[in-house]
Amino acid sequence: MKKLFSLLLSWLICVLSTLSVHAEEVPVSAAAYVLYCPDNGKILLSENADQQLPMASTTKIMTTLLTLEEAAVDNRVVEFTDEMAAEGSSMYLKKGEKVTLYDLAVGMMMQSGNDAANAAAITIAGSAQAFADLMNEKAAVIGMKHTRFVTPSGLDDQQHYSTAYDMALLMAYAMQNEDFAFITSQTSMEVRFIYPADKFITYPNHNKLLRMYKDCIGGKTGFTDQAGRCLVTAARRDDLTLIAVTLNDRSDWGDHTELYEEGFSRYKAMTVDTDRDSIGVVGGEADSVSLNTEEIRVVVPADAEDVSTQVYLPVFLYAPIAEDTCVGKVVCTADGEVLSQAPIKTAQAVDQDHQKRSLFTYIKDLLYWHS
Repeated sequence: MKKLFSLLLSWLICVLSTLSVHAEEVPVSAAAYVLYCPDNGKILLSENADQQLPMASTTKIMTTLLTLEEAAVDNRVVEFTDEMAAEGSSMYLKKGEKVTLYDLAVGMMMQSGNDAANAAAITIAGSAQAFADLMNEKAAVIGMKHTRFVTPSGLDDQQHYSTAYDMALLMAYAMQNEDFAFITSQTSMEVRFIYPADKFITYPNHNKLLRMYKDCIGGKTGFTDQAGRCLVTAARRDDLTLIAVTLNDRSDWGDHTELYEEGFSRYKAMTVDTDRDSIGVVGGEADSVSLNTEEIRVVVPADAEDVSTQVYLPVFLYAPIAEDTCVGKVVCTADGEVLSQAPIKTAQAVDQDHQKRSLFTYIKDLLYWHS
């Protein structure tokens, strides 16, 4: 009897502990999800983050990004042709109509236009297949290690897939593009056609979270029978930016809201003053290099108290130095525990001055041999 009571007690403790663990989790119905913080590059919450799955029209985040990068150089006028037509969601372009590359980006992000995606791809690369190569090259630059793009629109293909984590990296990268960040934040946008000149259409944004959740600053929806409901969004509160990704999720709007509320309740952003805006340079065409220290933010637990920061920077650097080179870091600690850290990077490049470098090398060698 005593042994039976002991077994029952152990079982009860086990059940209660399990319930307490699940009570702290966020119930998400997605096959895979990620809550990602681009401010510190960390995953805050996730499940099956690296599972390769179809991502439907969230693909158009990449297509739109490449289209806007091209439009920033040459915002060409695109005449819609039969080969650009596509099934599924559309911005309703007709043969012979003309719009700019920028407006195709608007059609992709607002209306999820497959026709717009095809038109942009063919205009930029000559074919959808060639454009997919550009998409995969960009994915490699971003660090999307488990992604393969085949179509510019995201229509189902067995070889077209990504992961929740990779899509979070893509959204974080895309949000650094000012045109992308602006378009994705709009609840609707108007496109004025080049031809016919009197035609204009206002397209509503399919991303309902912009209207449902006040902190949402953008995102892209997606759906196919194979992929299910897919959603990638970004939200910002009190200078803290978060990105949520759900793949194959029947309750995506509610799940994104829950993920954001959990993330914002757990973490906060802090701006750090390094008291250094430059570092001396030895052997360079300039004697110092400026640092990007104006808005260095670290992310720490919301309940963290007595947070202290340490700045780690060398006394000087050796030329040559490339722009955006990490030369130091800011580390936040509390009670001896490291909470977060952020890199300190150079604001510009400094080329090597060969005459100065030769003199410096000579003096260094001379001191060495006489030490």
